[in-house]
Amino acid sequence: MSKNKPLASISLDLDNQWSYMKIHGDSGWEEFPSYLDVFVPHVLDLLDELNLKITFFIVGQDDALEKNAKYLKMIVDRGHEVGNHSFHHESWLQSYSKDKIENEIKQAEKAIENVTGKKTVGFRGPGFSWSIDLLEVLQSRNYIFDASTLPTYIGPFARLYYFWTAKLSKEERKERKELFGSFKAGLQPLKPYNWQFSNKQTLLEIPVTTIPVFKVPFHLSYLLYISSFSKVLMHIYLNFAILMCKLTRTRPSFLLHPLDLIGGDSVPQLAFFPGMNISSEQKVVVFKSVIQKLGKHYQLENMTTLAKSLTNNLKTRIVPQV
Repeated sequence: MSKNKPLASISLDLDNQWSYMKIHGDSGWEEFPSYLDVFVPHVLDLLDELNLKITFFIVGQDDALEKNAKYLKMIVDRGHEVGNHSFHHESWLQSYSKDKIENEIKQAEKAIENVTGKKTVGFRGPGFSWSIDLLEVLQSRNYIFDASTLPTYIGPFARLYYFWTAKLSKEERKERKELFGSFKAGLQPLKPYNWQFSNKQTLLEIPVTTIPVFKVPFHLSYLLYISSFSKVLMHIYLNFAILMCKLTRTRPSFLLHPLDLIGGDSVPQLAFFPGMNISSEQKVVVFKSVIQKLGKHYQLENMTTLAKSLTNNLKTRIVPQV
Protein backbone atom coordinates (compact mmCIF):
# COMPACT_ATOMS: atom_id res chain seq x y z
CA MET A 1 0.00 0.00 0.00
CA SER A 2 1.43 3.39 -1.00
CA LYS A 3 2.32 5.77 1.80
CA ASN A 4 1.00 8.59 -0.40
CA LYS A 5 -2.58 7.42 0.00
CA PRO A 6 -4.78 9.02 2.68
CA LEU A 7 -5.10 6.99 5.86
CA ALA A 8 -8.19 4.99 6.78
CA SER A 9 -8.69 2.73 9.79
CA ILE A 10 -9.97 -0.81 10.18
CA SER A 11 -11.40 -2.05 13.47
CA LEU A 12 -13.15 -5.17 14.70
CA ASP A 13 -15.60 -5.30 17.62
CA LEU A 14 -14.74 -8.67 19.17
CA ASP A 15 -18.25 -9.55 20.35
CA ASN A 16 -18.28 -13.15 21.56
CA GLN A 17 -20.92 -15.88 21.22
CA TRP A 18 -22.36 -15.20 24.68
CA SER A 19 -22.85 -11.49 23.93
CA TYR A 20 -24.95 -12.26 20.85
CA MET A 21 -27.00 -14.72 22.89
CA LYS A 22 -27.43 -12.11 25.63
CA ILE A 23 -28.62 -9.49 23.15
CA HIS A 24 -31.06 -12.00 21.64
CA GLY A 25 -32.43 -12.98 25.05
CA ASP A 26 -31.27 -16.61 24.81
CA SER A 27 -30.74 -18.69 27.92
CA GLY A 28 -27.29 -20.06 28.63
CA TRP A 29 -25.34 -16.90 27.86
CA GLU A 30 -24.41 -16.65 31.57
CA GLU A 31 -22.07 -19.61 31.04
CA PHE A 32 -20.14 -17.43 28.55
CA PRO A 33 -19.92 -19.83 25.60
CA SER A 34 -17.13 -18.73 23.30
CA TYR A 35 -16.01 -19.07 19.69
CA LEU A 36 -12.75 -17.18 20.21
CA ASP A 37 -10.78 -20.42 19.86
CA VAL A 38 -12.17 -20.75 16.33
CA PHE A 39 -12.50 -17.11 15.30
CA VAL A 40 -9.28 -15.49 16.53
CA PRO A 41 -6.79 -17.79 14.70
CA HIS A 42 -9.04 -17.59 11.63
CA VAL A 43 -9.14 -13.79 11.48
CA LEU A 44 -5.46 -13.36 12.37
CA ASP A 45 -4.43 -15.61 9.48
CA LEU A 46 -6.68 -13.62 7.14
CA LEU A 47 -5.20 -10.32 8.30
CA ASP A 48 -1.67 -11.67 7.86
CA GLU A 49 -2.57 -12.74 4.34
CA LEU A 50 -3.77 -9.20 3.60
CA ASN A 51 -0.81 -7.59 5.42
CA LEU A 52 -3.18 -5.67 7.71
CA LYS A 53 -2.73 -4.48 11.30
CA ILE A 54 -6.03 -3.38 12.83
CA THR A 55 -7.71 -2.48 16.13
CA PHE A 56 -9.62 -5.13 18.07
CA PHE A 57 -12.12 -3.74 20.58
CA ILE A 58 -12.19 -6.41 23.30
CA VAL A 59 -14.86 -7.11 25.92
CA GLY A 60 -13.37 -7.23 29.42
CA GLN A 61 -15.48 -10.19 30.51
CA ASP A 62 -13.74 -12.37 27.93
CA ASP A 63 -10.32 -11.39 29.30
CA ALA A 64 -11.49 -12.32 32.79
CA LEU A 65 -11.98 -15.96 31.72
CA GLU A 66 -8.88 -18.15 31.61
CA LYS A 67 -10.16 -20.16 28.63
CA ASN A 68 -9.91 -17.08 26.39
CA ALA A 69 -6.51 -15.77 27.50
CA LYS A 70 -4.42 -17.69 24.95
CA TYR A 71 -6.46 -16.39 22.02
CA LEU A 72 -6.69 -12.77 23.17
CA LYS A 73 -2.94 -12.67 23.78
CA MET A 74 -2.44 -13.88 20.20
CA ILE A 75 -3.94 -10.59 18.96
CA VAL A 76 -1.15 -8.40 20.34
CA ASP A 77 1.49 -11.05 19.68
CA ARG A 78 0.58 -10.79 15.99
CA GLY A 79 1.01 -7.00 16.02
CA HIS A 80 -2.56 -5.72 16.39
CA GLU A 81 -3.91 -3.01 18.67
CA VAL A 82 -6.47 -3.66 21.41
CA GLY A 83 -9.19 -1.23 22.51
CA ASN A 84 -11.80 -1.19 25.29
CA HIS A 85 -15.28 -2.45 24.37
CA SER A 86 -16.64 -2.28 27.96
CA PHE A 87 -16.64 -5.11 30.50
CA HIS A 88 -20.19 -6.51 30.34
CA HIS A 89 -21.04 -5.57 26.73
CA GLU A 90 -24.43 -4.05 27.44
CA SER A 91 -25.66 -1.92 24.57
CA TRP A 92 -27.64 0.30 26.95
CA LEU A 93 -24.44 1.70 28.47
CA GLN A 94 -25.76 5.24 27.96
CA SER A 95 -28.37 4.60 30.68
CA TYR A 96 -25.70 3.84 33.32
CA SER A 97 -24.82 6.26 36.12
CA LYS A 98 -21.42 7.94 35.80
CA ASP A 99 -20.00 5.83 38.64
CA LYS A 100 -21.18 2.65 36.96
CA ILE A 101 -19.66 3.75 33.63
CA GLU A 102 -16.33 4.44 35.29
CA ASN A 103 -16.33 1.04 36.96
CA GLU A 104 -17.20 -0.58 33.63
CA ILE A 105 -14.25 1.13 31.90
CA LYS A 106 -11.80 0.40 34.73
CA GLN A 107 -12.79 -3.27 35.00
CA ALA A 108 -12.32 -3.78 31.27
CA GLU A 109 -9.00 -1.90 31.23
CA LYS A 110 -7.59 -4.06 34.01
CA ALA A 111 -8.79 -7.34 32.52
CA ILE A 112 -7.47 -6.49 29.03
CA GLU A 113 -4.09 -5.35 30.34
CA ASN A 114 -3.73 -8.43 32.55
CA VAL A 115 -4.09 -10.71 29.53
CA THR A 116 -2.53 -8.72 26.68
CA GLY A 117 -0.02 -6.56 28.56
CA LYS A 118 -1.40 -3.49 26.77
CA LYS A 119 -3.17 -0.47 28.24
CA THR A 120 -6.16 0.61 26.15
CA VAL A 121 -6.25 4.15 24.76
CA GLY A 122 -9.37 3.85 22.58
CA PHE A 123 -12.97 2.93 23.38
CA ARG A 124 -16.06 1.87 21.47
CA GLY A 125 -19.40 1.45 23.20
CA PRO A 126 -21.31 -1.78 22.56
CA GLY A 127 -24.15 -1.11 20.14
CA PHE A 128 -22.69 2.38 19.49
CA SER A 129 -23.87 3.47 22.95
CA TRP A 130 -22.36 6.64 24.39
CA SER A 131 -23.20 9.50 26.74
CA ILE A 132 -21.71 12.72 28.11
CA ASP A 133 -20.78 10.86 31.30
CA LEU A 134 -18.91 8.28 29.23
CA LEU A 135 -16.95 10.98 27.38
CA GLU A 136 -15.98 12.62 30.68
CA VAL A 137 -14.80 9.31 32.10
CA LEU A 138 -12.71 8.56 29.02
CA GLN A 139 -11.11 12.02 29.07
CA SER A 140 -10.32 11.77 32.78
CA ARG A 141 -8.62 8.40 32.15
CA ASN A 142 -6.45 9.85 29.36
CA TYR A 143 -7.97 7.99 26.43
CA ILE A 144 -6.75 9.18 23.03
CA PHE A 145 -10.03 8.59 21.24
CA ASP A 146 -13.63 7.41 21.45
CA ALA A 147 -15.15 5.58 18.48
CA SER A 148 -18.72 5.02 19.67
CA THR A 149 -20.79 7.21 17.35
CA LEU A 150 -22.51 5.91 14.21
CA PRO A 151 -23.92 8.88 12.27
CA THR A 152 -27.02 7.39 10.66
CA TYR A 153 -30.78 7.88 10.63
CA ILE A 154 -31.60 4.17 10.64
CA GLY A 155 -31.11 3.46 14.37
CA PRO A 156 -34.84 3.41 15.24
CA PHE A 157 -35.50 0.94 12.42
CA ALA A 158 -32.70 -1.31 13.69
CA ARG A 159 -34.28 -1.14 17.16
CA LEU A 160 -37.68 -2.14 15.80
CA TYR A 161 -36.15 -5.15 14.04
CA TYR A 162 -34.24 -6.05 17.21
CA PHE A 163 -37.37 -5.97 19.39
CA TRP A 164 -39.26 -7.98 16.77
CA THR A 165 -36.67 -10.79 16.63
CA ALA A 166 -35.28 -10.89 20.20
CA LYS A 167 -36.75 -12.86 23.11
CA LEU A 168 -37.02 -10.06 25.67
CA SER A 169 -39.09 -9.51 28.77
CA LYS A 170 -41.04 -6.30 29.33
CA GLU A 171 -38.33 -5.12 31.73
CA GLU A 172 -35.57 -5.86 29.21
CA ARG A 173 -37.41 -3.94 26.50
CA LYS A 174 -37.73 -0.95 28.82
CA GLU A 175 -34.04 -1.14 29.72
CA ARG A 176 -33.10 -1.15 26.03
CA LYS A 177 -35.56 1.48 24.78
CA GLU A 178 -32.78 3.78 23.55
CA LEU A 179 -30.80 1.02 21.84
CA PHE A 180 -29.12 2.07 18.55
CA GLY A 181 -30.01 5.72 19.13
CA SER A 182 -32.57 8.09 17.64
CA PHE A 183 -32.99 9.79 14.28
CA LYS A 184 -30.83 12.60 15.72
CA ALA A 185 -27.80 10.34 15.37
CA GLY A 186 -27.93 11.13 11.65
CA LEU A 187 -27.11 14.76 12.48
CA GLN A 188 -23.82 13.84 14.14
CA PRO A 189 -20.60 14.77 12.30
CA LEU A 190 -19.13 12.13 10.04
CA LYS A 191 -15.50 13.29 10.07
CA PRO A 192 -13.32 13.00 13.19
CA TYR A 193 -13.56 15.93 15.60
CA ASN A 194 -12.56 16.94 19.11
CA TRP A 195 -14.94 16.99 22.05
CA GLN A 196 -14.01 19.94 24.28
CA PHE A 197 -14.79 19.83 28.00
CA SER A 198 -15.34 22.62 30.51
CA ASN A 199 -11.75 22.11 31.73
CA LYS A 200 -10.58 22.87 28.15
CA GLN A 201 -9.31 19.33 27.72
CA THR A 202 -10.28 17.46 24.57
CA LEU A 203 -11.09 13.92 23.43
CA LEU A 204 -10.89 12.84 19.81
CA GLU A 205 -14.06 11.28 18.39
CA ILE A 206 -13.65 8.97 15.37
CA PRO A 207 -17.15 8.06 14.13
CA VAL A 208 -17.83 4.77 12.39
CA THR A 209 -18.08 5.95 8.80
CA THR A 210 -21.39 5.94 6.99
CA ILE A 211 -21.87 7.13 3.40
CA PRO A 212 -21.36 10.91 3.36
CA VAL A 213 -24.50 13.01 2.74
CA PHE A 214 -26.81 9.96 2.82
CA LYS A 215 -25.64 8.66 6.22
CA VAL A 216 -26.42 5.02 5.48
CA PRO A 217 -23.96 2.40 6.79
CA PHE A 218 -21.49 0.54 4.63
CA HIS A 219 -19.52 -1.47 7.17
CA LEU A 220 -18.99 -5.10 6.31
CA SER A 221 -22.23 -6.43 7.84
CA TYR A 222 -24.27 -4.29 5.41
CA LEU A 223 -22.11 -5.19 2.42
CA LEU A 224 -22.54 -8.88 3.19
CA TYR A 225 -26.30 -8.46 3.40
CA ILE A 226 -26.35 -6.80 -0.03
CA SER A 227 -24.03 -9.46 -1.46
CA SER A 228 -26.54 -12.15 -0.47
CA PHE A 229 -28.81 -10.68 -3.17
CA SER A 230 -26.19 -9.53 -5.67
CA LYS A 231 -22.40 -9.25 -5.51
CA VAL A 232 -22.56 -6.77 -8.37
CA LEU A 233 -24.93 -4.55 -6.38
CA MET A 234 -22.66 -4.85 -3.34
CA HIS A 235 -19.66 -3.60 -5.32
CA ILE A 236 -21.70 -0.74 -6.78
CA TYR A 237 -22.74 0.24 -3.24
CA LEU A 238 -19.14 0.05 -1.97
CA ASN A 239 -17.79 1.99 -4.96
CA PHE A 240 -20.38 4.70 -4.33
CA ALA A 241 -19.43 4.85 -0.63
CA ILE A 242 -15.73 5.23 -1.50
CA LEU A 243 -16.53 7.88 -4.13
CA MET A 244 -18.54 9.92 -1.61
CA CYS A 245 -15.77 9.61 0.97
CA LYS A 246 -13.21 10.84 -1.55
CA LEU A 247 -15.40 13.72 -2.75
CA THR A 248 -15.98 14.89 0.83
CA ARG A 249 -12.44 14.05 2.03
CA THR A 250 -13.80 11.68 4.64
CA ARG A 251 -11.26 9.13 5.86
CA PRO A 252 -13.17 5.89 6.40
CA SER A 253 -13.26 4.21 9.79
CA PHE A 254 -14.33 0.80 8.56
CA LEU A 255 -15.93 -1.65 10.97
CA LEU A 256 -15.88 -5.45 11.18
CA HIS A 257 -17.64 -7.95 13.45
CA PRO A 258 -16.83 -11.64 14.00
CA LEU A 259 -20.05 -12.77 12.32
CA ASP A 260 -18.88 -10.95 9.18
CA LEU A 261 -16.21 -13.63 8.79
CA ILE A 262 -17.83 -16.80 10.12
CA GLY A 263 -21.21 -18.26 9.19
CA GLY A 264 -23.72 -20.62 10.70
CA ASP A 265 -21.56 -23.50 9.48
CA SER A 266 -18.94 -22.47 12.08
CA VAL A 267 -21.29 -21.36 14.88
CA PRO A 268 -24.66 -23.14 14.46
CA GLN A 269 -25.84 -21.75 17.82
CA LEU A 270 -26.02 -18.30 16.19
CA ALA A 271 -27.83 -19.39 13.02
CA PHE A 272 -30.70 -17.04 13.99
CA PHE A 273 -28.53 -13.98 13.41
CA PRO A 274 -28.88 -12.01 10.13
CA GLY A 275 -26.38 -13.12 7.52
CA MET A 276 -25.51 -16.42 9.21
CA ASN A 277 -26.98 -18.30 6.25
CA ILE A 278 -23.93 -17.15 4.27
CA SER A 279 -21.08 -19.66 4.60
CA SER A 280 -17.78 -18.76 6.23
CA GLU A 281 -16.02 -19.35 2.92
CA GLN A 282 -18.31 -16.92 1.07
CA LYS A 283 -17.85 -14.30 3.78
CA VAL A 284 -14.08 -14.51 3.47
CA VAL A 285 -14.29 -14.01 -0.28
CA VAL A 286 -16.41 -10.87 0.19
CA PHE A 287 -14.13 -9.59 2.97
CA LYS A 288 -11.00 -9.94 0.84
CA SER A 289 -12.59 -8.20 -2.13
CA VAL A 290 -13.78 -5.30 0.06
CA ILE A 291 -10.39 -4.85 1.74
CA GLN A 292 -8.57 -5.00 -1.58
CA LYS A 293 -10.88 -2.31 -2.98
CA LEU A 294 -10.44 -0.06 0.06
CA GLY A 295 -6.68 -0.63 -0.12
CA LYS A 296 -6.57 0.73 -3.66
CA HIS A 297 -7.69 4.12 -2.36
CA TYR A 298 -6.45 4.25 1.24
CA GLN A 299 -3.54 3.24 3.41
CA LEU A 300 -5.27 0.96 5.91
CA GLU A 301 -4.07 1.24 9.52
CA ASN A 302 -5.21 0.68 13.09
CA MET A 303 -7.20 3.39 14.84
CA THR A 304 -4.44 4.89 16.98
CA THR A 305 -2.26 5.37 13.90
CA LEU A 306 -5.13 7.25 12.28
CA ALA A 307 -5.83 9.19 15.50
CA LYS A 308 -2.24 10.40 15.78
CA SER A 309 -2.35 11.65 12.20
CA LEU A 310 -5.44 13.79 12.94
CA THR A 311 -3.75 16.56 14.89
CA ASN A 312 -4.53 19.63 12.80
CA ASN A 313 -7.61 21.52 11.63
CA LEU A 314 -10.15 19.37 13.44
CA LYS A 315 -13.51 20.85 14.29
CA THR A 316 -14.49 21.12 17.94
CA ARG A 317 -17.77 20.27 19.64
CA ILE A 318 -18.42 21.58 23.12
CA VAL A 319 -19.50 18.84 25.52
CA PRO A 320 -22.94 19.91 26.86
CA GLN A 321 -23.21 20.51 30.59
CA VAL A 322 -25.71 18.20 32.29
